[in-house]
Amino acid sequence: MSSMFNSLLLPDLRQMLEENDAAGLREFCEILHPAGVAEVLQDLSSADVWKVLSHCGLVRQVEIFEHLSLTRQVELVDLIGRDRLSKIIEEMSPDDRADLLNRLEPARVEALLPLVAQAERADIRKLLSYPEHSAGSIMTTEYASLPVNITVREAIDRLRQQAPNSETIYYVYILDADRHLQGLTTLRQLILARPDTKLVDLVNRDVIAVRVDDDQEVVAQQLGRYDFIAIPVIDNQNRLVGIITHDDVLDIIQEEAEEDVLRAGAVEPFEDGYLETPLRTIAWKRGVWLVFLSLMALVTAWIIDRFEYVSEQYVWMGAFLPLVLASGGNTGSQSATLVIRLMALGKPGRGEKMRLTWREVVVGLMLGGFLAAIDFVFIRFWFGRTWTESFVVSATVGGVVLLGSLWGTLLPLIFRKLGMDPALMSNPLIAAFMDMMGVLLYYSIALTLLGTVAG
Repeated sequence: MSSMFNSLLLPDLRQMLEENDAAGLREFCEILHPAGVAEVLQDLSSADVWKVLSHCGLVRQVEIFEHLSLTRQVELVDLIGRDRLSKIIEEMSPDDRADLLNRLEPARVEALLPLVAQAERADIRKLLSYPEHSAGSIMTTEYASLPVNITVREAIDRLRQQAPNSETIYYVYILDADRHLQGLTTLRQLILARPDTKLVDLVNRDVIAVRVDDDQEVVAQQLGRYDFIAIPVIDNQNRLVGIITHDDVLDIIQEEAEEDVLRAGAVEPFEDGYLETPLRTIAWKRGVWLVFLSLMALVTAWIIDRFEYVSEQYVWMGAFLPLVLASGGNTGSQSATLVIRLMALGKPGRGEKMRLTWREVVVGLMLGGFLAAIDFVFIRFWFGRTWTESFVVSATVGGVVLLGSLWGTLLPLIFRKLGMDPALMSNPLIAAFMDMMGVLLYYSIALTLLGTVAG
């Protein structure tokens, strides 16, 4: 739908640029939603984007600019002077401008800040000081707040004054003189209450908040759990420093989901979109994992080579090696995917981890026994192998399925315990690990049940 929208508007927009149709360009910027304008502008050169934006006011320019990708924003600011850029930075919402400034060279940011108003300058430095992907780095400092010792009438009057500079005024945070978070009320409660009602009678003291250094995933989980429109961010002294709104959390969820999908496929996440990322960067982020997986495959090959004398005596074993490897790798990938998804929805406690591990062991036994029985029948009667040979393969399949369920559960939990992203335990990685385990188990069972003469 969006591509059709772009194809319809883009030719007309190009024609307006060629004819320098100021009225048409202004109408294009003003009538459409800023996100729709930004989507069309993505297909223009940076110089043409500025030509279009120059036909609308600063506030509208910034609204459109904020909907462009960060990569495109950086390209655009490279074409304008410090004075114009400082005005845009001042008008941008705090979280969006922090994202942009984090992409610019530190020297350029320092040269730019003296041109920005003192209030915004202090706010920018504070937001830039927080670690990347923390609650502090994605929050906005534009929120509505009130003291507790006023009436509803006074509260609404003050909100009228704060509204133009607040990202949302539905939640109103109640602060003391030192900005400690005392509670909150909602705009709905204020509208429905009698004007002479004391604000203290409407305050909800049980406030769910996040710490400024909490990971953004924690923020997303909390906002989703309680169905909030926004969530307050506090420091270690319980002072309100900002809020995170639901639209920012949607961006977080999309970003985290994309990272998990890429890591599940053994690809390091990109900072920008695939098409905006240089080919060298893509090759590097994919190549690092491919080299590591190749090294693990070489270890598996080395193990097979160590058992060459077994393979020479029992040549038929080679035909069933893919079955063994696929069974362990597929099961491990299934378990790892389920566990990683569970941890993405919330951090499991110690009891939940034990229950999770036990459940996967039981499921592994059930699946392993079922697959072993099926494989035994096919190997014995379709391939015509002996009862012992059929049991070697089927027993190995049952064993690797059990090990796959167990290690597919434990490895993501271990990664989380070490402070690493469980999604790093990708499907290719768990499959490569289970290949090594499967080969060792296969030849060990064969040596135990069949015996062999060492070469």
